[in-house]
Amino acid sequence: MANISTLLEKINGGNNPVFQELYGIDSKVLKEQADRYAALMNEFVKTYGTEDLTLFSSPGRTEIGGNHTDHNYGRVLAGAVNLDNIAVAAVNGSDTIRIKSAGYPEFQVDLSDLSIDESKFYTSGALVKGICAKMKKNGYAIGGFDACIEGRVPKGSGLSSSASFEVLIGAIINELFNDGKMSAVENAIIGQWSENNYFGKPCGLMDQTACSVGGLITIDFEDPANPIVKEVDFDFVSTGFALVITDVGGGHDDPASQAEYASLPTEMKSVAAELGAKVLREVTLEQIVEKMPEIRKKTGDRALLRAYHFQGDNQRVVDQVAALENNDFQSFLKMVVESGYSSYMYNQNIFDVVHKDEQVVSLALALSEMILKGSGAWRVHGGGFGGTIQAFVPQDKLDEYVKTLEHVYGEGACHKLFIRSKGSVKLDL
Repeated sequence: MANISTLLEKINGGNNPVFQELYGIDSKVLKEQADRYAALMNEFVKTYGTEDLTLFSSPGRTEIGGNHTDHNYGRVLAGAVNLDNIAVAAVNGSDTIRIKSAGYPEFQVDLSDLSIDESKFYTSGALVKGICAKMKKNGYAIGGFDACIEGRVPKGSGLSSSASFEVLIGAIINELFNDGKMSAVENAIIGQWSENNYFGKPCGLMDQTACSVGGLITIDFEDPANPIVKEVDFDFVSTGFALVITDVGGGHDDPASQAEYASLPTEMKSVAAELGAKVLREVTLEQIVEKMPEIRKKTGDRALLRAYHFQGDNQRVVDQVAALENNDFQSFLKMVVESGYSSYMYNQNIFDVVHKDEQVVSLALALSEMILKGSGAWRVHGGGFGGTIQAFVPQDKLDEYVKTLEHVYGEGACHKLFIRSKGSVKLDL
């Protein structure tokens, strides 16, 4: 915690090693980020009157390998990106958490009542309450604090704005009340638990882990309570390719569409159940094929196709990591495309059958193939049914790619990103 004037001096207009690690070396970008933090600090002082502050940053994440594998205890390859949520926070000495996010009214969480309230499902307050409840249950101290938050992880972008927010809150409580002793992985597990139990949304653990840990990582969720997180030693910058995430829009919040999304883990698990298992990680493809005539009568064919996708993408993560560690980037790109085709044909999370006339992801993938076939890679990104696609674009095609996709999906739809080394952290300036 430091005085606002001291923090502004240390930020030094973005000319600070911490800022360069989070946001790159472009002086214009660094100045913009410095101004962003300064504005948020001034907003905090104006709102809450405290000038002794702590700064935090929590990245979004990009899923690179393993589409819809985590919820069935599979493997993923993911990276933290340079789009983030930032916070200015301070202890307030009460039993109330007060949070003001840019563009939204303040909400408060009363720490004297940490019970689940289903009427508050799908609210930020419910997420914060759940994180506090689980941290307290795990033996950590909690307390009242004030925070102003400003987000640059677009909602619905597939970059996991909600997971970034969750582990940001966990990091704030960890630093303000627990001297930072909680691990990044435990922070992720707590965020997921809150989303499942207090927010009312079933989700895997990949998003929170990637946002909390940072860097380029592979995660094995075979034991979901103790996921194995391994850093992958590979320098994407040296390849000359840009990682482009394109916001293609689409997606619906109506009950029918939500049911479509929820059917993915449910159908996968239904196949596993027919083999006496809880999740697909506990069975093999050979076992599925052997019992397929009986299973399809119980689960239907789509569930089997999704199980086939899981088995393929789960192994593909291992092969992608090996390719990167062996500096075989071309093989890696080939597997990115294979993963995308598998998601389209077998996992079937590219468009929502309830709104089948809206195929924003399908169209974006077609345009990507038109430009990048033979020289790059493209696939659905994240949950699917709208949202975003991911592409690895060689520099000589970057302008054409961005121009074409933004011609269809609008100016600013393409985000040119890099993998940042830090996860959800307090800024030690």
